This record gives sequence, structure tokens and C-alpha cells, in this order.
Amino acid sequence: MTTASTDSSTGTAEHGGLSRDISAKAFILSSVMFFVISTSVGLLVAIKFLWPEFMGNTPELTFGRMRPLHVNGVLFGWLLAADMGLLYYVIPRLCGNRLWSEKLGLFTVIAFDLIILGAVFTTLGGITQGLEYAELPWFLDIGVTVVWVLFGLNIFATIATRKHQKMYVAIWYTMGAIVWTAFVYIVGNFATELFSGVNQANLNWFYVHNAVGLIFTPLGVALAYYFIPKQASAPLFSHKLSMIGFWTISFIYVWTGAHHMIHGPISQWLQTVSIIFSAMLIIPVLTVIVNFFGTVSGRWEQVRRDPILKYLMAGTTFYLLTCFQGPMHALRTVNAIVSKTDWIVGHAHMAVLGAFSFFAIAGCLYAVPRIAKKPLYSEGLANTSFWLMFTGGLLFFVALWIGGFIQGLQWNDTSIPFIDTVRFMVPFWWTRLVGGLLIYTGAILFLYNLVRTFTYEVPAPQESPPTPARSKPAKAAV
Repeated sequence: MTTASTDSSTGTAEHGGLSRDISAKAFILSSVMFFVISTSVGLLVAIKFLWPEFMGNTPELTFGRMRPLHVNGVLFGWLLAADMGLLYYVIPRLCGNRLWSEKLGLFTVIAFDLIILGAVFTTLGGITQGLEYAELPWFLDIGVTVVWVLFGLNIFATIATRKHQKMYVAIWYTMGAIVWTAFVYIVGNFATELFSGVNQANLNWFYVHNAVGLIFTPLGVALAYYFIPKQASAPLFSHKLSMIGFWTISFIYVWTGAHHMIHGPISQWLQTVSIIFSAMLIIPVLTVIVNFFGTVSGRWEQVRRDPILKYLMAGTTFYLLTCFQGPMHALRTVNAIVSKTDWIVGHAHMAVLGAFSFFAIAGCLYAVPRIAKKPLYSEGLANTSFWLMFTGGLLFFVALWIGGFIQGLQWNDTSIPFIDTVRFMVPFWWTRLVGGLLIYTGAILFLYNLVRTFTYEVPAPQESPPTPARSKPAKAAV
């Protein structure tokens, strides 16, 4: 058994002219602000399902433009940025030295935030490539690529100059994610434009599925491998299991994207390959689940009290459910029912929000007090935000799983008019709206808690009054 390396480099000394963790702090705060903004856009999109004329017919406020704004805002403005900021915090501590360049780190924060702000205007203005998850125009894609290369340079240089020679599994997942992200993003946002028809669709689904599997999964798992042992004050259950999980996911996940095109115009052999490899995902998933639950075994009372561990273990459970659903809907018989229905929407949100966003939120709640060098502003607020997001997420996911599955059955029944299948979903969309409102409220409390942690003043310790000197007892008269 092994545990994450201790924080061996502490203090407030300057490094490269900037205080330690300044880039991590900036990335975390900006990402959480984008989390709240993107969630608010998602809430407006959910309202449009019930009132299509909500906010009028202004092109910038239509569903077709707001929905990709919500998706890209959550994926890149929030989750990817939060993961980058947390890795700026985690990797130096696992390596026993400081971040290679805080100046370069701060530059990547500023550049990435400007790209996200640019994406807001281009998406609402209808300037997109028109591809799922790849809506950003080419000039912003170049910016993302450059920022990612600089981020990778900073992380790899930090690892290359490390003091601790043994590399903990979180470092392996981080290095893998940096390489995989570069390949997946370039294919999805540049190479896809060179093709059309079925070939373009196949490349697009390669990108969409591997954006989750080879970008957000290894980044989220890397962070969880650090924060779970640290917060539970327990050694990792099994280092061997963690390495099995790393190498199997690197080999298996890349082949699964085509399961989104089953019963589509692609060859049967490619469909079959995607089904087989989707089922094989149970190997890396089980290594993660067993490791995380094994690490906190015997510490469930601590999980009950600790909001950070709540987020981490709820995220682990959602990760298990997500990776059970994926292979299931890859099966031809199940896919014929759920493909393109709201069931897929519930499944995708459980992965991005329930699993990987919960890991990132836990990381922020752990790292921010240590960066600020004072306690979290309010554990009560952290617990409240958890229950709001957890309850809202469950309402959201379950409503769309149930409604989407029945929706798929109705689509396969040619005797049911399509408009009736739309009317049938209205109660489930109401439930999604309520769940989304709870999630949004939890996100606001989460942001407030982090900002207040940086801004509140720790009261100075009061000096105790001096103890009066004892008078010597008078001698008895003789």
C-alpha cells in the first residue's frame, strides 16, 4: 500500500517573482465563476424545453445557440480549467518542488480565460464549426492548442525537476491525459474538418466520446487519487491496481466512440469492435472503484461528516454508474431504444457533473483553504451545497433515464405520433428543471464559500490576561 506524497514544499516564499500557487488560485476561481455562469445558461435551456418562446426569438438567445454555450462552458470554462488549476496545485506537491514557472502558469490562466470569453461571443453569434463539442471556430481552437502545449510544458518540466523520484499514480494519469488531450482535441477540432459524411461523423464521435474518456476521465481520476488518500488520512488501497487501471484505460477507451453510431451507416465490424471495447471498460473502472472504496474502508463515519469526502465518494459512485450505463447502451438491443433520447442526456450529465465535477469540487474545497492558509469559510455551506447538487443531480439523472427509456420505446412504436412523445416528456422536463435549480443554487453557494475563504479575516488570537502573582502567606505570630 502507498499514499500520496506529503506537502513537502510549503511557505510563502516568492518563486519567479510570483507567490506560490498564484496560478492555481487564479485558475480555480475563474473556473468556478464559469461553472456558475454555465449552469445558469443550462437552467435557461431547461426552461426553454417547457416554454420554447421564453426570452423571445432573438437569434442569440435561441436553444440552438444557448445549448452549445452551456456545453462548452461546462466542459472547458469550468471542468477543464478547474482540473488544470488543481494540477498546478497537486503536481508540485507530489514532486516535492515548486511549479516550474508560476509566470507561465499565470499566462495560461489569462489566455485560457480570454479564449472562453471569446467562445461566448462566437457561440452566441452563430460562428461555430457546427460539430458536437467542437463548436469553437478554428482561431479559438488554435488558442486552446497553444495554451494546452504551454500547460503541458509547465507540468512536464515540474515533473522532470522533481525531488521525489518515485512517481505516484496521479502523475501517471496526468502525463497520459496531457498527451491524450492534445491528440483527441486536434483530431476533433482540426482533422474532422477535412472529411465529410460518414467519415466526419465517425471522427466527431471519436472526439466526443474520448473527450470524456481520455480527457476528463484521467484528469478527474488523477485528482481523486490524490485527494481521497489525503482527505481520509489513509494509504491508497493498492498501487498495483492503480497502474492496471492506467494502462488498460489507455488501450481500451480509444476504440469505444463508434458505439454512438450503432445501427448507423458504419460497417458492422466497427460497431462490433466498439461494443467489445465498451464492455472491456469494466477493467479500468473496477480498479478505480475498488481502490477508492478500499482506501476509505472503515472510515465511513468520517465520510458522513466531511463534505470533501462526500463529494469524492459520491463522485466515485456516479463514476461506477456511468461506466455501467456506457457498455449497456452500447449493446445493439439497448441502443435501439435509448440512442438519441433524453436517456443519453441524463447519462452524459451524470459523467460530467456527478462524477468528474464532484471530484473537481472536492479538490477546490481541499486546495483553496491551503492556498489561502486558513480554514474553509464554512463547512456548513459546503455540506449544504453538496446536498443541493447531489439531490438536484439525482432528480435530473433519474427523470431523464426513465423518461428517455420510455421515449425510445415510443419512438419504436410507429402507431404513436411523434408530437405525443414530446408531450409525454413534459413532466420529466419539469423534474429536470427543479433538479437544475437545485444544482445552480448549490453552485452559487460553492462559489461564495471559496471567495469568502480567500477574503475573510482570521481573528487575531487574544492574549490571555496575566495571572496575578500569588502573595506569600503571612507567617504565624509566635
